[in-house]
Amino acid sequence: MGDFVPLLGNWIWWVIAGVLLFLELMAPGVFFIWLAAAAVAVGVLDIALNMGWQMELAAFCVLAIASVLVGRSILRKKHALDSALPNLNQRMFDYVGRTVSLNEPIVDGRGRINIDGTLWEVRGPDSPKGTHVRVTGVDGLRLNVEPA
Repeated sequence: MGDFVPLLGNWIWWVIAGVLLFLELMAPGVFFIWLAAAAVAVGVLDIALNMGWQMELAAFCVLAIASVLVGRSILRKKHALDSALPNLNQRMFDYVGRTVSLNEPIVDGRGRINIDGTLWEVRGPDSPKGTHVRVTGVDGLRLNVEPA
């Protein structure tokens, strides 16, 4: 390692950061970006302080651990914000527990209801039009209902 590092000089950390960013693009998840940030920071420190390769490697290890921990906390906060609206793109799950009246009778276990201007296919026991039903669950794009 001691012979290879002087070959690239101060550019080694920029090359490592580029490789890690490329890996981030190719691999699923968010992990290599934090290591790339640590490599960039070591590259800046190397330019400013002209450290030996042993100090650079030690700084990279410390900064990599710190950046991964900071990155995890950032992603954890982002995930907490996302979980405030768990059904954002699956609004049919928000209808579970609601009571509505049938637009069409349920015949042979199938019928239709209108919720918030959207017509939904439902499954449930046979019931005449206008019967109040409660949504009990979701099955694909169909709502399961039972008499209210």
